[in-house]
Amino acid sequence: MKLGIIYLYMSKLSIKLSSKNRGILLIGLDCLISCTTLLLAFSLKAPLQDITSVLVSYWWLFPLISGIRIGTFQNFGMYASLWRYASIKELENVIKAISLSSLIIMMFLFVFNINLSPRILFIDWALNIICTGGFRIVLRMYRDHIIIQRNKTISGKRVNLLLIGAGDAGEMISREILRVSSLKYHIVGFVDDQESILGQNIHQIPVLGTTKDIPKLSKKYDIEEAIIAIPSARGATIRRILTLCEDASIKSMITPGLYEIIGGRVSINQIREVRIEDLLGRDVVKTDISSISRYLSGSTVLITGAGGSIGSELSRQILDFSPKKLIIIDVSENNMYQIKSELSRLSTGEVQVIGLVGDVRNRKRLRDIFELYTPQIVFHAAAYKHVPLMEENISEVVENNVLGTQNVLDLAKEFKASECVLISTDKAVYPTSCMGATKRLGEIIMQIASDESKTKFSAVRFGNVLGSTGSVVPLFKRQISEGGPLTVTHPDVTRFFMTTKEAVSLVIQAGALSTGGEIFILDMGEPVKIIHLARDMIHLSGLEEGKDIEIKFIGLRAGEKLEEELMFNKEGLKTTQHQKIFITEPVKMNRSFIKSDIQSLIEACGHSSDTHIKNHLFSIVKQAQTIHVKASFSLTEDAPISVTN
Repeated sequence: MKLGIIYLYMSKLSIKLSSKNRGILLIGLDCLISCTTLLLAFSLKAPLQDITSVLVSYWWLFPLISGIRIGTFQNFGMYASLWRYASIKELENVIKAISLSSLIIMMFLFVFNINLSPRILFIDWALNIICTGGFRIVLRMYRDHIIIQRNKTISGKRVNLLLIGAGDAGEMISREILRVSSLKYHIVGFVDDQESILGQNIHQIPVLGTTKDIPKLSKKYDIEEAIIAIPSARGATIRRILTLCEDASIKSMITPGLYEIIGGRVSINQIREVRIEDLLGRDVVKTDISSISRYLSGSTVLITGAGGSIGSELSRQILDFSPKKLIIIDVSENNMYQIKSELSRLSTGEVQVIGLVGDVRNRKRLRDIFELYTPQIVFHAAAYKHVPLMEENISEVVENNVLGTQNVLDLAKEFKASECVLISTDKAVYPTSCMGATKRLGEIIMQIASDESKTKFSAVRFGNVLGSTGSVVPLFKRQISEGGPLTVTHPDVTRFFMTTKEAVSLVIQAGALSTGGEIFILDMGEPVKIIHLARDMIHLSGLEEGKDIEIKFIGLRAGEKLEEELMFNKEGLKTTQHQKIFITEPVKMNRSFIKSDIQSLIEACGHSSDTHIKNHLFSIVKQAQTIHVKASFSLTEDAPISVTN
C-alpha cells in the first residue's frame, strides 16, 4: 500500500518534470517494481526464514532482471509515452514488453545453467504485469478523476453544453472537455437516438434522452451550446438536429465527418461550426488502399491542371501514396506556385515534386515534358469548366478541352504510359453547352485512343464539386457577406454535389479499376435543389430569408439546363468492385470518321466563326451518341443548342 502511495506521488511529480528527467524517474520506478515483484515471487515460493539466504544466493539476479526489463521497455517506447494518457494500446505494450523480457531472462538462465524454479519466473511475470500496468492505469485514473474534480471548482461561468451522440466520438469529446481546464464547458448530458443506452452514464455524464427531446432538455438545463458528435450522420439527420437546436436557441457545432478524421480520433481542435457540406452529407467514401498503392507507389505520376480544384486535391492525395516522382503542370504561374509550395511542405522528401508551367494546347511543350520524365500514370484534369463564360469563348474551350485532351492522350500513348485517366463531367451527358460538348468529345477521344493503344485509358464522370473555384457555394458566401441578394437561376434547378476529397478519392480508385476504355461514373447521391442550398446557407449564417437577405431568380444562363444527368442509358450501366463507381456501356461509332471530324473542328478554331465552330462541335457529338440514345439537336445560326430526349 505504501509502495503504491509513493509510486503515485512520484508519478504525479513526473508530470511536472522535463522529458529527460521524467524518463530517469520512470526508469527508477520500474526498477523498483522489478525488484519488488521478484522478491514477492521468492517469498511466495520459499518459507519466510529462507528469504535471507535466497537474497544472499541470488542478489545478482535483481539488477540483471531489472536491466533486461528496462532495456526491453525502452525498446517498446514505454518511456516516450505520457502515462497520464495511457490507454489500452499502452497496456498491450506493457504486456508484450514484460513477456519478452521474461523470455530473455529464461534464455539467459538456461544458457548459463542457472537452476531457478520456473514457478518463480511465472509469478514474477504475472506480478510485474499487474504492478507495472496497474500503476499506469492508476495514473490515468488520477488524471481523469482528480483533475476533473479540480476543474469543477474553477471559478467563472461555464457554458452548459449538450453532446449529441453518445458513440465513440461523443465519448472522446467528453473526455477531452473534462480534462482540459481551460475549456469553460459544463456538460449537462448526452442525447442519442439509440434508446437502449438511455439513462446510462459515460464518464459520470448521463444520457438524458433522444434528439427529439432537445427542446425540452434545453429549457430544463438552460443549454447554451451543443456539439453534434455523429461523424457518420447523413445530411438529412444533421439538418433535422440543426433545426431542433436553432428552434431551442442553442448554438450548434459539429465534429468532422469520418472522411476528415485521421486515425479514428476526434479532438477539440476539430470541432467547428456546421458547414453546408455537412447538410449535403452522404455515406462515407471508402477506398481500397492496397489496390491504389499497387499502381501509384513508386511510379512517376503526371497531373495536368494541377493548380485547379480537382488537380490540386489529386496532387495532395497522390503524394500520400509515395510515387517516385510527382510532375504537376498548370498554365497559371500563380496556381503552380501555390500548389508546388504546399506539396513541398507536405512532402517528406522521399517524393520528388516537379512543378511545371505549361499549356496543354502546346504540343511541343508537352512532348518535351513526356520525353524528359516518361510518366507512367497520367491524370488529365486541365480544362475550361465555366458554362456561361465558355459560351462566349467557343474557340478557346474547343482548343483547350479538345485539342489539349488530344495532345495529352496522344503523348501518353506514344510514350507508353501504363494508365491515363481523364476527368469528365455530368455536363457531357446530353450536352446543351459548348463546355459539356467538348468534355463529351474528350470522352470519345479517350475511347478511340484506348482501342489503338496498350495504355489503359479511362474517363471519370461526376457532377459539381463543393467549394471549387467559381462554383455556387463560394458565390453564395460572397453574396451573403455583401448583404445579398443570393442569385439563383431557377426555382427548380438541381445539381449533383460531392466534396473535392470524395471526388478525387474515387477518381484515384477508378484508375485502379481500369482495364481500358471505360467511362466511370461516380455515385453522386441525390441531386440537390439550388434554392434549398441557398436557404441552407442563409440559415447557417444566422440570417433569415426575406428579413435579413433576399433570394433573386435571374433565369437560366446560356448553355445551362434545369437538371444534369450522369449517364445516357441506365440499362447499360455496370457495377464495379466499388459500390460508388459504375461503368457505362461502350460507345459504338465510326472511329475513323470521328477522328477526321475532330481534326477539322480543331483546324476551324483558327479561322471560322464561333457559330460555325459550335454547330460543327455539336454535329460530331450527335454522330458519336450510343445506339441506345435518340436525341435530336436543333442547330440554327442564332438559337442556342437544345436537346430533346
